[in-house]
Amino acid sequence: MNRTTILLVALLCSLHCATHAQRIKGSDTVLPLTQTLSEIYMNQHPEATITVTGGGSGVGISALLDGTTDIAMASRRIKFSEKMKLKQSHHEPCEVVVAYDALAVIVNPQNPVQKLTREQLEAIFRGKITNWKEVGGEDAKIIVYSRETSSGTYEFFKESVLQNKNYMSGVLSMPATGAIIQSVSQTRGAIGYVGLAYLNPMIKALAVSYDGGKNYVYPSVESAVAKEYPVVRPLYYYYDKANEAAVMPFIQYIESAQGQAETLKLGFIPR
Repeated sequence: MNRTTILLVALLCSLHCATHAQRIKGSDTVLPLTQTLSEIYMNQHPEATITVTGGGSGVGISALLDGTTDIAMASRRIKFSEKMKLKQSHHEPCEVVVAYDALAVIVNPQNPVQKLTREQLEAIFRGKITNWKEVGGEDAKIIVYSRETSSGTYEFFKESVLQNKNYMSGVLSMPATGAIIQSVSQTRGAIGYVGLAYLNPMIKALAVSYDGGKNYVYPSVESAVAKEYPVVRPLYYYYDKANEAAVMPFIQYIESAQGQAETLKLGFIPR
């Protein structure tokens, strides 16, 4: 094999590898879903390489803008300002709903409180209710944990639960969902919120009422699918239209019957 042939083979190989290498970045809520599905996909397609990292919805969309990711994961819809920045940079953002997620309000397992209304949650996260005894709990200070502002979960909670009012000034902002779980599990008076798939025995989810306390619903896949649990939101992938051919095989796998069955197993609500 002469030098020209070797170089040609190397070039073809690099092009082939580049075609199948994908970067996915963004929402911590969508992270476990994408990590698991990408592993299954790569097992079925050995030629594919997919790297998945979190950081938040805003981080993922910013990475799409600067070309450091192929797919941005988001737990909120892309903002108009973000869309305009992408278009000004000659990127055409495309949107895919990959699943739905129920947002669970969590407390420490030792907390006797079992349920809260939306109005009570709003008052807690806005700093109007500061002691658990005000909502039927112990005489103890409420320690409020939230995601940071770049998180789509932060924005969805603000929109759905706080009805677009501001969080309290003393809210403790956490950089990732895992940090909220750890903090709530270690702090008896803590409260926070996480995606349904993150629920585990270290924390306790509360039943929530959106009708003034007439009906309380516990967050679960079943209650979300039945449209009984009120705090449910779509989860998105965003990609550049110019890169569609490269990202569609994996997206089509997620949309397939197998992909949606795995989505359900992971605690997310299929499309």
